[in-house]
Amino acid sequence: MPATPTLAISIASLALAAPAALAFDLQGHRGARGLLPENTLPAFERALQLGVSTLELDIGVTADGVVVVSHDPYLNPNFTRDANGQWLAGPRGPLVRSLTAAQLQTYDVGRLQPGTAYANTFSQQQPRDGTRIPTLAQVFELVEARGASQVRFNIETKLSPAQPDDTVAPEAMVQALLKVVRDAGMANRVSVQSFDWRTLKIAKALEPAIPTVCLNNANSVRDPKWTAGLNLAGHGDSVPRLVKAAGCSTWSPNAATLDEAKVREALALGLQVVPYTVNEPADMDRLAGWGVTGLITDYPDRARQVLARRGIALPPPVTP
Repeated sequence: MPATPTLAISIASLALAAPAALAFDLQGHRGARGLLPENTLPAFERALQLGVSTLELDIGVTADGVVVVSHDPYLNPNFTRDANGQWLAGPRGPLVRSLTAAQLQTYDVGRLQPGTAYANTFSQQQPRDGTRIPTLAQVFELVEARGASQVRFNIETKLSPAQPDDTVAPEAMVQALLKVVRDAGMANRVSVQSFDWRTLKIAKALEPAIPTVCLNNANSVRDPKWTAGLNLAGHGDSVPRLVKAAGCSTWSPNAATLDEAKVREALALGLQVVPYTVNEPADMDRLAGWGVTGLITDYPDRARQVLARRGIALPPPVTP
């Protein structure tokens, strides 16, 4: 359904007033997970070469307090081999928080384990044997070395109120994250996102200028443990209104839970809308038509083709 004339005029007026803030935000999910091993320097490098506005990534904290880039609080057997080249056994490997940064570097995360559902899902991913889990500081260093001063970082705090012992506490995680951000001089290029909105509240208190991004799926917004005590029913059962009350400037819902009416409501509240994880061109095109302000995707190459057909300005590729 096309936008109403009133809505179109409103969005156009906002874009003229603040073009930088509302430029379409193409985010490479875990770098470019569909193309190269997730959350690794090769994946971030590929995303830069393709051209993204933002690198989306996840962090954890090791036993010795180092902030590393990892989606899971544990080593994932789907793509992790030990120092002897053996795939990790069981549903989950050691917790990141139980290993020092040096110990973590003995594991290889450069290839998907053949025959797994994960490998079948990302059949186009190219292996990079010998790849290690990077530190957040290394990701910042990579982007600076490539001269990609326009690229931003959307950093997710990976923790769960339902499994508090799997990671460091929310306060410790946010403080460790913000120290790396400050040390790298990246405070003006970072946003902090999370399903666990407690960390967003802490980040906003410690660094009010850093934007926060409220992630949610269908269940998390109905449980106050995930929403820092906020109650959906107290906000008219409206997720955009709940996000606004949480102080987030961006709403990142699961794309499968989104419809055009929710996008309109969020935009009217002044929120940016950047759904995850959007990998099919038809879905990208539909969401762009609804007026989302960005997309998080495992395939930035596919997204660029869709956005180009719509005449949406694309972030420049970064040459090696």
